[in-house]
Amino acid sequence: MAKAKRYLNFIGGKWVEPATGKYTENRNPADNDDLIGEFPASGGEDVDKAVQSAKKAFNDWRLVPAPKRGELVKRVGDILVRRKEEISQVMTREMGKIIKETRGDTQEGIDTAYYSAGEGRRLFGQTVPAELPNKFAMSVRQPVGVCGMITPWNFPIAIPTWKLFPAILCGNTCVIKPATLTPASVALLMEVFQEAGLPDGVVNLVCGSGGEVGNAMVGHPDINRISFTGSVEIGRKLAEKCGANMKRLSLELGGKNAEIIMDDADLELAVEGALWGAFGTTGQRCTATSRLIVHEKVHHEVLAMMVERAKNLKVGNGLDERVEVGPMVCEDQRRTVLEYIRIGKEEDKAELVTGRGTLTEGDYAKGYFLKPTIFDRVQPGMRIAQEEIFGPVLAVITIKSLEEAIEVLNDTEYGLSSSIYTRDVNRAFQAIRDIEAGITYINGPTIGAEVQLPFGGVKNTGNGHREAGTVVYDFYTEWKSVYVDFSGRLQKAQIDTAE
Repeated sequence: MAKAKRYLNFIGGKWVEPATGKYTENRNPADNDDLIGEFPASGGEDVDKAVQSAKKAFNDWRLVPAPKRGELVKRVGDILVRRKEEISQVMTREMGKIIKETRGDTQEGIDTAYYSAGEGRRLFGQTVPAELPNKFAMSVRQPVGVCGMITPWNFPIAIPTWKLFPAILCGNTCVIKPATLTPASVALLMEVFQEAGLPDGVVNLVCGSGGEVGNAMVGHPDINRISFTGSVEIGRKLAEKCGANMKRLSLELGGKNAEIIMDDADLELAVEGALWGAFGTTGQRCTATSRLIVHEKVHHEVLAMMVERAKNLKVGNGLDERVEVGPMVCEDQRRTVLEYIRIGKEEDKAELVTGRGTLTEGDYAKGYFLKPTIFDRVQPGMRIAQEEIFGPVLAVITIKSLEEAIEVLNDTEYGLSSSIYTRDVNRAFQAIRDIEAGITYINGPTIGAEVQLPFGGVKNTGNGHREAGTVVYDFYTEWKSVYVDFSGRLQKAQIDTAE
């Protein structure tokens, strides 16, 4: 057998071995015989080297005009366009989701590059009237220094680019720790930065576990920002650690998203949206449709359509263009979802109507496959209706009115994405007003966010910051207020004006 490719950390513009000398394997969740490569199991020493490299690079990078930084980010986008299929193929092999979705993942990185490039000429401040004569007042954005990014496995290119592109566009330098399950995609992204001519040290990659690398990043005194996407449990721990050191932290955490189908909805469209929202990415999205809230007048029709179509979804290796649902990302994740299926079967009144566990025979024997699963007669307080499952499991809840539907949708600790299907414009606007979520779709599924709008949620979904759009630039900059007094004399604000 050919020896597996050994990947390295990327620090100071060079590929370097981890100080630990340790590596871990990265295998295809659809076919465990497919070894993508060996990746560093780094530690605190590696993090410190990366941070010092980023700190050194910051001195020059912050002085590069923002439009020039934008031009470089655009070059990164251009290279991603050229290497899109190569990167997407690797992403499917290491993450499992179908090739059409990984192409979309890479495209989101391209979209983010071009959007961020434009912001190089739009890092707007404000000019405002001064209250005293011969005085000028304005505000400007300043870079913050070294930023640390800790990214998840379900969007191995999109989410790193959400974090890296705005940060470097603002004049910061970065250290990124990819998920241990999907480091190859981010390693390819480093190659893209290198090819684009990004100065050494502006972006650094350190592979390894959250316990070793992630904690070292969070505790490092020279990292000024941490951006984390992951679980609520880990997010709370990071908030405590960052809070103790007055370190700014952006959290994008879990979701328990719901699609409402009203009795006047286009049912064909609503069912297509629910299938895509629930079983796209094998349910492994923070915006996945985990609950389907259906009006009682159309419940039986919707359920019959959902069950029939879910049974016919083709499960398999995501590299096969015909496959619609890939594997779970790893065996631990599959076990977690199977446990929730067991819980659902034991919860009072809930009925498992399709999907009965694993697929393990033939082509499925070497992967972590699950059948798309639907529960009916779910009550709002049940665990499968409250807890994030992160797998292809949909809970169907029946309601009698729009008000009840919104009440049920809001009855979770999360508030990321939401959806309602209705032909009634008044109902649509009532839902927009009353749903407690960072994202609301009208006649669309709960997945499919675009890079030009803020991404994030309320309640335990995060801590108030947002990815994407223009607001992310507030996280990666500090505001400075500037006053220019050209009166030639001492003027006392709030004192002279009162006379």
